[in-house]
Amino acid sequence: MLKLSTTQALQAAGLDPVVVERIVRGALDEDLGPERRDVTTVATVPDEQVDTVDVVARADGVVAGLAVAAAVFDLAASRTVRVLPVAVDGDRVARGDVLATVTGPTRSLLTAERTALNLLSRMSGVATHTRAWVEALAGTKATVLDTRKTTPGLRMLEKYAVRAGGGANKRLGLYDVAMIKDNHKLAAGGIGAAYRRVREAFPDVPVQVEVTSVAEAVEAVELGADFLLCDNMTPALLTEVVTAVGDRAELEATGGLTLDTAAEYAATGVDYLSVGALTHSSPILDIALDLRPTDTGR
Repeated sequence: MLKLSTTQALQAAGLDPVVVERIVRGALDEDLGPERRDVTTVATVPDEQVDTVDVVARADGVVAGLAVAAAVFDLAASRTVRVLPVAVDGDRVARGDVLATVTGPTRSLLTAERTALNLLSRMSGVATHTRAWVEALAGTKATVLDTRKTTPGLRMLEKYAVRAGGGANKRLGLYDVAMIKDNHKLAAGGIGAAYRRVREAFPDVPVQVEVTSVAEAVEAVELGADFLLCDNMTPALLTEVVTAVGDRAELEATGGLTLDTAAEYAATGVDYLSVGALTHSSPILDIALDLRPTDTGR
């Protein structure tokens, strides 16, 4: 089970320990198989052996997910493990930096290794990529947002990693925010009909509307929408929308954005840039687990 300190660290990060435990147990099950065994470790390491390992960055980046990695060690352990974080989520780290040390039964440490690193490296990769966008937008009012283009089952972790990297979350799923997109407009018979139906069915849910022209933006705002997704617009067209809408709604640029064009889009005056690549295309941050050498002669 999760230690109290791990549970508290997850909660402090805004992560639900119950969800994290479910994710971690599923990942461990995948690795250990139906017989729940690590054949190499069981064959080579005595059950009573205890060691310390260092979790080490193998590349420069931004770390995220240390409490999640701690949860892996907790749940894989046959006996108590002690995890001491050295870094803090959101820290910029350099190749060779120790991020955490873990002491416990050697079998448990080695069994947990790949699952802990998979999650930690994935989350840190998302945080690192997000930080690059944050830096590209520095000096503008624009904030980088993520999308729902997440790895199935890992959305909570990946969206947390975006926050650790300095970005922000838009909506968590289909349940917390209504987003009227092109297919909704077509199915309902237009922006007006779609907006009214959402308002009638879910009066307390925030409504966001995707628009592709100045006319659609004005129509959506006049209906009452206070958040517009400006889809695949050029910077020139976005500037027109910003002028037409003013401060009546928050505006988000979305679709085909890159780091090379980030500053140009932010300069239009939009409030947000949403980037699906934060979660669907971020490379991992290379992180390793190094067993400390001992002088016991074994």
